[in-house]
Amino acid sequence: MINSENKYYQNISGVEMEETEEQSDVSLKKGNSERDSFRLHMVTWNVATADPPDDVTSLLHLNSQKSPDLYVIGLQEVYSGPLRFVSDIVFDDPWSHLFMSTLAPQKYVKVSSIRMQGLLLLFFSKLEHVPFIRDIQATYTRTGIFGYWGNKGGVSVHLSFYGHMLCFLNCHLTAHMKYATERVDEFEYIMDTQTFECEKAPRIVDHRLVFWFGDLNFRIQDHGMHFVRTCINNQTYNLLWSKDQLIMMKKKEQILQEFEEGPLDFQPTYKFDLNSDTYDSRLYRTWFGFNGKKRKPAWTDRILWRLRPKSPTPDEQDEDTVDAKQVKQLEEDEEYPLKIRQDSYTSNMEYGISDHKPVIGTFTLELRKIFETPLVRLQAQGDWSADIDAMVHYTPLQPFPSSTWDWIGLYKVGFTSMTDYLTYTWVKDDEVAFNEEVIQVYVSKEEIPVRGGDCVLCYYSSVLRCIVGISEPFKVHESKVAIEEGLVPERINGLDGTVAREDPWN
Repeated sequence: MINSENKYYQNISGVEMEETEEQSDVSLKKGNSERDSFRLHMVTWNVATADPPDDVTSLLHLNSQKSPDLYVIGLQEVYSGPLRFVSDIVFDDPWSHLFMSTLAPQKYVKVSSIRMQGLLLLFFSKLEHVPFIRDIQATYTRTGIFGYWGNKGGVSVHLSFYGHMLCFLNCHLTAHMKYATERVDEFEYIMDTQTFECEKAPRIVDHRLVFWFGDLNFRIQDHGMHFVRTCINNQTYNLLWSKDQLIMMKKKEQILQEFEEGPLDFQPTYKFDLNSDTYDSRLYRTWFGFNGKKRKPAWTDRILWRLRPKSPTPDEQDEDTVDAKQVKQLEEDEEYPLKIRQDSYTSNMEYGISDHKPVIGTFTLELRKIFETPLVRLQAQGDWSADIDAMVHYTPLQPFPSSTWDWIGLYKVGFTSMTDYLTYTWVKDDEVAFNEEVIQVYVSKEEIPVRGGDCVLCYYSSVLRCIVGISEPFKVHESKVAIEEGLVPERINGLDGTVAREDPWN
């Protein structure tokens, strides 16, 4: 553990060091000038089935001078009653809607999400990075009630970020003090069973960088309630670290030793009385009435990360054990390095809707981009309105596996997610050969919004499961014909509703 005023820094070889803020900022600029830095803001929060708060500005640090490039938000115990859960499948759940409506005006797009009962994982990116986030996949593992119910387990998102394979794993593990070993077993089971359709990273451990976070439910053992609360009141949190179950289990479990965590220099985030900063003070009902036993505070909510261990060079191991994949991995690690620095690790005491407080981790990723060019360049041709048919020109800039299921979507500037299109056109259905380099796609005027607005075009690759090209913003003019004839936009097409068509996502 290091002092919380310093940054927590780790390179690909796993070397840890202390750095002041000034030194760490310089360190990211030294060396390879082709490296870029990206800010990552992570949140984990057990929301205890509560409805979302009215505002999440402080949770997302939206008033910060330096805005993140990526947001990753992991929630546990999102309300999943039968009626609400069915509604959330059809529509965005209230939590997703809150984060999307908050981040979209800041030019963030929800790139991926996955939900398993009460577990929810959301991944947001600045629009400028979206064409470079590829091979997006999501999966889940149930561990609750012998794997038949999704109240416990893990959900993950796997993706390539400028060519580097990243994985984000949000977990909710078994509760209660005595089940520390079971929590490790659950985590190991999740790590072993989750797989992806990806040659470079078919398993979680194959990714260059893995984040493991959530309500991991590890407790503070041995110390009594009075000692724990005294340490919290005196802010001598370090006196509790040696009895934190996760720290203790890391000393003997190999799978945990590969994961890093910043210092726990913030209040334990569980268990609080609702709408207060007071630790558990309620009397609990038992079979025989009430008793006075209260839950001991604990750091149940955590954020850890793992950089893939550096592959040994051929001269460091037997030649017979060296395979082509290891050699390729070593070459890539050396040519395209990846470093991570944790800039902050803390809780947010402002929110009282749950018996857990949210935990926030901010990071800087320093990497050399494996690719810097989008796969497709898009351009809207001429004036666009619902009065005339429109054309899109697109140019494949690199070879990629195109498909008859690829489509080009028209999005309003400030769109919330990949599914938030106004309309779309299938590429192969409406494609017209223009020349060897530029392909022209026809868009019917009946599919263009009547009211117009500022829009962008996005090319979606069904094989890569992502947007691979985004146009510059352009103006769709309001329909003159609709105005002259007094047509009601809601009855035709427009920003309040689009032409009823088959959904390309289904």
